[in-house]
Order: sequence, then structure tokens, then C-alpha cells
Amino acid sequence: MLFKQQALLRQKLFVLGSLAIGSVLYLVARVGTLDRLQPICPIESRYLSPEPEQIPLRNLQFKRGLLHELRKGNATKEQIRLHNLVQQLPRAIIIGVRKGGTRALLEMLNLHPAVVKASQEIHFFDNDRNYARGIDWYRGKMPFSFPHQITIEKSPAYFITEEVPERIFKMNSSIKLLIIVREPTTRAVSDYTQVLEGKERKNKTYHKFENLAIDTSTCEVNTKYKAVRTSIYTKHLERWLKYFPVEQFHIVDGDRLITDPLPELQLVEHFLNLPPRISQYNLYFNATRGFYCLRFNIVFNKCLAGSKGRIHPEVDPSVVIKLQKFFHPFNQKFYQITGRTFDWP
Repeated sequence: MLFKQQALLRQKLFVLGSLAIGSVLYLVARVGTLDRLQPICPIESRYLSPEPEQIPLRNLQFKRGLLHELRKGNATKEQIRLHNLVQQLPRAIIIGVRKGGTRALLEMLNLHPAVVKASQEIHFFDNDRNYARGIDWYRGKMPFSFPHQITIEKSPAYFITEEVPERIFKMNSSIKLLIIVREPTTRAVSDYTQVLEGKERKNKTYHKFENLAIDTSTCEVNTKYKAVRTSIYTKHLERWLKYFPVEQFHIVDGDRLITDPLPELQLVEHFLNLPPRISQYNLYFNATRGFYCLRFNIVFNKCLAGSKGRIHPEVDPSVVIKLQKFFHPFNQKFYQITGRTFDWP
């Protein structure tokens, strides 16, 4: 009886061993076959895939470190050559509007590992002297980046400067254009507040907002006042539409970017054909500042400059109402052109 049990056990072990060896041989053959297979799509066509492992994005921490060294001038030519770093013309520009949240938008988009920002406003297209220096000068002002990354710059004066649309069109007729707007009266007061603060730092006096926004001789809205003119968004956009189709513009809600930034950033990611990478982890509310701050990783956080979120002076309510009524028909046309509606009075 014992002999039969031992024989049966040896037979089972032999069968199990054969199955194990067969499985190993199958896996070896399978791996060899996989190695010989060609990818279905070339790497370029997979760039827009939402699958993380298929996106040719560098490690975020490595990118930040190396590009930071480049900005400080510490990276060597050999590092630049080895990592195939280049200075690229922007494929997207935040063209405006002033005091709409352009800096916040640029910094938040820089959370995306496929985006590299120009740190300073270049003022190439709106400044005749800079423009005369040529496109190579402009390119030289751009940050170093990896070839697959998108360089973005912001100069809000572009939106209201007459010559800019044609100049940008000559550089790149298919460029993506971002416009961030706020409620027009609020934006005008914010514009005034920034100028007022600059005057006060120099111990200079300045007019009250009401005296600038309203023509005292007619008691009507003073359209010669730059802060008012800038808030007539549709007038400026119509000039841009002579060169670019409306599909090349994306309108960002600057008021919502303050209170709930992630949905706005996700819309921009989609507009720029970027895979979704910015998440709620990257944004945290700073109760002291009253704004969202940025979290790049477990070590590196960043808040916007202290000058953001200045307290606005109190404005005569009758002037606010007059301005809101003045802007209303322009706002309606802006909604119609862009296809985006805001809850502006």
C-alpha cells in the first residue's frame, strides 16, 4: 500500500514539473515574440494619448532642476547638447488681458510637465524697438526646453496693441492664443489700483477712480481712459479676428481661476492638446493669502507674489452701475463671438 502511494506521489510531481517547465518555455518564446513586434503607432502619434506610460514626458523633478540651472546660467553647453535642449518659439501666447490673471494662469500652466514658461514679459510684438531686433532675438529670450515641450509666454499688452495681431500672424499663423478676462468693471478698478499703488510708492498724488472713469463735462463713461478701453473686450478681439479664426482663441474665466482654478486649467489643457496632468494635488488654498498656491511636488511649493490680490478702493456705487450698464452690450457681443457666457451684470 505504501509503495503505491509513493508511486502515485512521484507521478503527480512529474506532471507538475512538466507543466512548470512548459510554462517557462512558453513565456520565453512569448517574450521573444514581443521583442520582435513593432509598435502600432510611432512615438509622435502617441503624444496626445491620455495614457501616462505612453507620453514622452521627462521626469518632472529632473526637468525642474535642469531648467532651473539653465535659467541661472549654471548648465553647461554639454548638458544642453546631451539633453537635446532648445530655445523654441512659443506655440501658445497669453495675449491678455491686463489685470485679468495672466500671471496666475502662466504659473499654473507651468505645473504641467509639457509646458515651459518664459519668466518675464518679453514685449516683442508690442514694442517697436524690440520687434526691430528680429525673430532670433525673440527666440533668444525663450527658456530652454525639451523638443516635445510647449513654450508659453505672456504679455497682456499684446491684446490691446493694434500692430500685434499681424505681427504674430507673420510668425505663426496657427499659434494658440489665450485670453483671460474678468468682469470688466472689476478689471478696470484693479487696473486703477495697480497704477495708484505705483504712484503712492513714489509719494505722488493721483486722481480718484471716479474722476478718471467718468467724463466730468458730460457725466458719461470716459472711453479715453485706458482702464475703461481695455475692458471693452469685444473691440480688441474683433481686430484679432481679422487674422485668426475664433477656434485659435481660448477664453479663460479669470474670476473662476481665483475661486476654483482646476476646471479652468483642465479646459486649457484640452485646448492646447495636452494630456491631463494638473490635478487638485497641485493646487492648495492658502487661507492667509486668500489665493490658491501651487504644489509641484512634495518639496517644491510656490505662491504668487504678494502684490496679487490688492485691496481695491471703494468706488461710488452709482459709478459702478454706470460702468456696468456701459459694458453690458459689449459683453453680450463678446459672449456671442466667443461662445462663452459669463455672469457679468
